This record gives sequence, C-alpha cells and structure tokens, in this order.
Amino acid sequence: MNTMRTGMLLAAMSGVFLAVGYILGREQSMLMAFIVAAGINGFAYWNADKMVLAMHGARQVDRQSAPEFYGLVEELAERGNLPMPKVYLMDNPQPNAFATGRNPENAAVAATTGLLGILDRNEIAGVMAHELATFAAATL
Repeated sequence: MNTMRTGMLLAAMSGVFLAVGYILGREQSMLMAFIVAAGINGFAYWNADKMVLAMHGARQVDRQSAPEFYGLVEELAERGNLPMPKVYLMDNPQPNAFATGRNPENAAVAATTGLLGILDRNEIAGVMAHELATFAAATL
C-alpha cells in the first residue's frame, strides 16, 4: 500500500512538472520538464535511503564497533528469515529508530545512542523487530 501511495505521489508531482512545462513553453518545455521529473524520481528512488541516513548523521557499524547492537539485529534478521540489513548508529540523546531502503536486499536500520542507553536488550529487540518488519511485509 505504501508503495502504491508513493508511486501516486511521484506521478502527481511529475504531472505538476509537466503542467508547468506546458504552461511555460508548450510541448518543448513539457518534454524538458518530463526529463527533469524522471531524473529527480530516479535519483530519489536510488538514493533516498542514503540521503536520510546522512541527514541524521548516521554511521554504519559492524560487529567490531557495536557488537551487542549489531548481533541483536543479526539475530532478529536470521530469525525472521530476512537478509541482513546494514546497521547504523546515530549519536543523538533522543530515543529513536527507523528503517530505510527500497527493498529487503538494500535495507538499513538505524537507532540512536539515546534509545540504546535507556532501553534494555529485550526492549531494543522489540523496537528493532518492528523496524525489520517493515521489510518483511514488503516481501509478502
């Protein structure tokens, strides 16, 4: 459902680009507006996950740099029969977590240091399981 809503939103925004292009210069400008809209949509599709992670200052972690957190995500992904997502950590005192990526194979999950600092292992597992469920639902 989210994919359909996102597609409809991108189509509507492309339609606005085309309409403005037509108003400004008829068919020739409309064609240029179509090319720009297609480029923006393509860029957003391939890079939105990287942009949101950079926006939040997330850094990728591995088993050596965050063994407990990485191991927990790895265990949850394995139990859910999901590909292992990239794991990110954000230096922020506010408790928060999110998942991003265009599909399970390109998934990334991120959590703040604030979340890891105030929750116990079971609570963190619940939060991260919720984030991983985003991609599990996409595979159905």
